[in-house]
Amino acid sequence: MAGEPGAHKYTLTFPKGQEPPVNGFWSITMYQVDQGWWFVPNALDKFTVSPRNDLVANADGSVTFYFQTESPGKDKEANWLPAPKGAFLPMLRMYWPKDTAPSILDDSWTPPQIVKVD
Repeated sequence: MAGEPGAHKYTLTFPKGQEPPVNGFWSITMYQVDQGWWFVPNALDKFTVSPRNDLVANADGSVTFYFQTESPGKDKEANWLPAPKGAFLPMLRMYWPKDTAPSILDDSWTPPQIVKVD
């Protein structure tokens, strides 16, 4: 999904227990569409977000990711992937996906939609 230019904010929420089903690990990376498909430079030098970031769960156990230019607040920065002001493409990477349901390989698992929140 290419993001819209400007200061829009987006979220992606995995319901509790419904993170990407992998035997290895998963991550989300952010690419600039109009700058040669490179990672998005940012003050945090953060180019990916994954469970290795000590993610903060919501009260119901779900995990929400924030894709936006400005910080969503210190309490949410572990789940934040800085986005450029221009077009961007967040990419879910799944290393060694499970081959039995739920699995992305047989369409028995699909990622939730990214939602524009402003």
